[in-house]
Amino acid sequence: AEYLQMPHAVGCSNGSDALILALDALGIGPGDEVLVPSFTFFSTAGSVSRVGATPVFVDIDPATYQIDPLSISAVLQTRPRGKVKAIMPVHLFGQACDLDAVMSIARDHDLRVIEDAAQAIGTEDVHGRRVGSVGDIGTYSFFPSKNLGGFGDGGLCATNDADLAERMLRFRNHGMKPKYFHHDVGLNSRLDALQAAVLLVKIEHLDAWSAGRQANARYYDEAFANAGAATSAVSLDEGGLPLRTPQPAPAGARHIYNQYVIRVPAAHRDALRKALADAAIGSEIYYPKCLHQQDCYLDLGYSAGAFPHAERAAGEVVAIPIYPDLSETQKAHVVSTVLASVRSFNA
Repeated sequence: AEYLQMPHAVGCSNGSDALILALDALGIGPGDEVLVPSFTFFSTAGSVSRVGATPVFVDIDPATYQIDPLSISAVLQTRPRGKVKAIMPVHLFGQACDLDAVMSIARDHDLRVIEDAAQAIGTEDVHGRRVGSVGDIGTYSFFPSKNLGGFGDGGLCATNDADLAERMLRFRNHGMKPKYFHHDVGLNSRLDALQAAVLLVKIEHLDAWSAGRQANARYYDEAFANAGAATSAVSLDEGGLPLRTPQPAPAGARHIYNQYVIRVPAAHRDALRKALADAAIGSEIYYPKCLHQQDCYLDLGYSAGAFPHAERAAGEVVAIPIYPDLSETQKAHVVSTVLASVRSFNA
């Protein structure tokens, strides 16, 4: 709670349960709708479905991959007044979304805000606010791949509201208080004590690890820019070296780089990943298929092209190693391998 700059923090079993607990605490359920970005990990939408509500998808900003406030406003115009109950922005890859715009829309439409900060513990917006502390509830994941990861699953909900914190404490323990007296149908989602002990040790190192990721990102930014790469604010259609690097965080904000995501033309992405694998360099696609195109959501009736920025990102993005222990030799190897592959695209 101290690190997140909020008075209340409620540990739970994982980041997906954290979203469910937040939705339950806000009374969101069957018949309700929640706005979520289509380009994110599945649990953002899956949690909405698990409480019986319906995810309503919106597009992303193509430069930052964050939820697009213009798309939020456009989608809200298509929904019956009062049907949508909340917005669930995701601070994807460790960068803050435009919280000022999201909160303004939420106030205008009387919506609750659950900030999915699973990849963004310690991220700050342009005002220096820790993400998760601005909306009604912030949710976090301690999956081992996160900047603050346990030795297994773990999650957390944080809030400035004492009543919401009390509800989540109760919901995570079968809706029980006192023992064997159940006010709600809750979850068995307590944070395991061993994971909590591990995290209490590791959190002392979190800022140093995030600083290491930021330093590695600066190395990549400079090396790729010197080779002719532009940031993702420039479409690949505009030509030049067919490589785009992450759009830097604006002045005053803090990007913790849970992922460092580059973009290449969709037709060449597999070739780049093969080149990286052949050079013993890990890579991953976050995420290869938008949520509105997943089989389990086809019944919602979204057509191809419904969210063009999300769909294009799904075809072009590749995450390369960014973890803080990368050596100078390793970073140089990543850069040279990426550039050699990218330069071969039109050869």
